[in-house]
Amino acid sequence: MQARALTLLFAVLVAPLATAEEPVDLEVVHRIRAEALQRSQVMDHLGHLTDVIGPRLPGSPAYMKAAEWSVGRIREWGITTAGLESWGPFGHGWSYRRLAVHMLEPTEVPLIGVPGAWCAGTEGPVSAEVVLAPLFESEPADDAHDLEKLALRIRDYAAEHAGKLRGKIVLLHPEREFEPAIAAPTRRHEDEDLKSLFEAPEPPYRGVTEWPMLSVPAEREARNRVRSYTPRPIQSDYYANRRRIRDRLNSFLRDEGVVAVLSVDRRGDGGHIFVEEAGSWLPGAPLPPASIRLMPEHYNRLVRLVERDRRVIVEVELDATLHDAGDGVNVIAELPGGAKKDEIVMMGAHLDSWHGGTGAGDNAAGSAVMLEALRILKALDLDMERTVRLALWGSEEVGHFGSDGYVAKHFGDPVTMQLKPEHGRLAAYFNCDNGSGRIRGVYLQGNDMVRPIFETWLAPFRDLGADTLSIRNTGGTDHQEFDAVGLPGFQFIQDPLDYMSRTHHSDMDTYDHTEPGDLMQAAAIVAAFIYHAATRDGMLPRKPLPAPLPPKKELPEILR
Repeated sequence: MQARALTLLFAVLVAPLATAEEPVDLEVVHRIRAEALQRSQVMDHLGHLTDVIGPRLPGSPAYMKAAEWSVGRIREWGITTAGLESWGPFGHGWSYRRLAVHMLEPTEVPLIGVPGAWCAGTEGPVSAEVVLAPLFESEPADDAHDLEKLALRIRDYAAEHAGKLRGKIVLLHPEREFEPAIAAPTRRHEDEDLKSLFEAPEPPYRGVTEWPMLSVPAEREARNRVRSYTPRPIQSDYYANRRRIRDRLNSFLRDEGVVAVLSVDRRGDGGHIFVEEAGSWLPGAPLPPASIRLMPEHYNRLVRLVERDRRVIVEVELDATLHDAGDGVNVIAELPGGAKKDEIVMMGAHLDSWHGGTGAGDNAAGSAVMLEALRILKALDLDMERTVRLALWGSEEVGHFGSDGYVAKHFGDPVTMQLKPEHGRLAAYFNCDNGSGRIRGVYLQGNDMVRPIFETWLAPFRDLGADTLSIRNTGGTDHQEFDAVGLPGFQFIQDPLDYMSRTHHSDMDTYDHTEPGDLMQAAAIVAAFIYHAATRDGMLPRKPLPAPLPPKKELPEILR
């Protein structure tokens, strides 16, 4: 009898656990879907950010225009909390108004290119003889990702070419080799892709364990694993040291009296130009000569002519300007909550972009989705217990400075793990920054505990293609800053489309390469996730806090 009583008591205690399900408000989901899919304004947001304002380089006047426009747009919806919040001093902004590149000899022809950011302009048109002086004799995969090897290569390069480049236009790379384009440039995730994302990965790459990080693997897959598993401050340290090494090359080119530098990226063909920075936004960094990334086919033509001992004369005109950027800013806006208004649910995307195209897929698309999700929640006048906070981050492209500064100010230091009071009040952060492809699920960032919660929240969107939860970490964007201090930070899984093949940091990153239906779907899912995170009984479960990072080791002499 006693055994039976104990069995019944056990059943009573366990029953709520066995039958409990994460609540999902299907009526609200229906309203969100209708607003997002039938009355969408997402392409209006995207169109203004891209076609009207254009590229939004960190620290540039265009970035400030985009930030101020976003604040005004949000206030039009009756959200009076929208404003700009400083994350700290930035350095120099940069912009350019005009670029013209022409080959004058052995024949006259215009050349297509985009300047690297933070390079000098020219005083009107300048023409000079072109010389081939490549920094690398072949594919620079190994040296380019090993800081010590790169520093040594630049030192040797300066010694080899000292006194030989004055008054010349320099071709900085060898001829780019092309491979036949076999794979389609645009694709969606197939079932096999999603199955692979669903499966837990192999144990993480642990080849990089020390700080400072001095190298990353040459292979893309291995590099991505380093980016995903290496603590964010160590990653930042690697790229900061790489910039310092590049500054040495820029100092040499400037002091040598080089007229202009022409270069090519290892990616792209068919007119695609992938371009980022040539110089640095940091105060006191050397300003390199006018530095132009050419279309690969045009660049290769110049190389072949020079190698055949033909006299090549090129004219360059670049009108570029450095700006005093002052403090960098993020766009912040809130929908105040109810009984739990001190607890916060955040959503965000980075507002800045590179300058080759108009920064559409990277990341006006994510910003437009987050703006639209906020508009939907406001338009439906939904009651939410927790406060919803939108952040459009600045300077993600050059080091995640906007989100890094915000997290340090509000939540904690990822190096020491000294936490702020607000750390305990953040329920979750959701990020969108992988192009304009539709959402297929969520990267759980190693947090198994949220899987059953997100499964329930995704279920109403299965007919729109969203049903994959990946335990994997994904790197390269602003959710990492939250994850680095032990907060639940998540990035959505998105269809790749032509993000990595054609548009990522290229001149093709324009409105034309975005998918309206995909962005509408994404806005609906984001709004639903934010609503449920803001109304569920408890905050989302958290992983254990990361340990403070070990003391930073001294740099090798060649890197100092």
